[in-house]
Amino acid sequence: MKLLPCLPRLSVPLASCALLTLLASGALLTGCATSAATRSSVSVAPYRSSVALQGSIGINYSRDGKRESLSGTFQWQQSADATDVQLVSPTGQTVAVLHVGAGQASLQQSGQPLRTAADLDSLTTQTLGWALPVAGLRDWLQGYAMDAAGQPFTASPAHNSVVTRDGWKLEYMSWQDEKAAVPQPKLIYLTRLRAGEVEDLAIRIAIRPNLEE
Repeated sequence: MKLLPCLPRLSVPLASCALLTLLASGALLTGCATSAATRSSVSVAPYRSSVALQGSIGINYSRDGKRESLSGTFQWQQSADATDVQLVSPTGQTVAVLHVGAGQASLQQSGQPLRTAADLDSLTTQTLGWALPVAGLRDWLQGYAMDAAGQPFTASPAHNSVVTRDGWKLEYMSWQDEKAAVPQPKLIYLTRLRAGEVEDLAIRIAIRPNLEE
């Protein structure tokens, strides 16, 4: 059973740089090198236990040799002891509502009975075949993680990639305001070679400006 049964397959590929003419290619490469060299090393804003976010999400993975894709938008509400996520189809229909609290997680899908489990990993593994990393996203959406060696990671434009201790590769591709004194993540790529029953799992999260601002 898929978490987002009503969502269509993605039709738009991941963002990529357009190829310029051969004449301009030299200038393009020079500009890219300069930009990379001058990326800010200022870290993201201090972590907030309570935060509200919204944006779009795209999920791609392989199962039994077949490539599958899902897309939609999300609303994220996080407090110190709970997380609530609402997933919405491109047509505006709420297709799933997830809640994670102390010792219990629930999933309500459109037209289906409420499902509960001790944790969201177990719940999404039952429905998706792989665990949706909501626990990790509480940190990752704000630019924080624990790396493969168990050391804290804090993102910045100059330090924008990490492999977590549970096997996810995080890449912070862009920021809400490139010129801001304190950067906030805008576009995040999450990838994992294998997760449960699926392979080549890729999640693209684009965060819109914070609802609290």
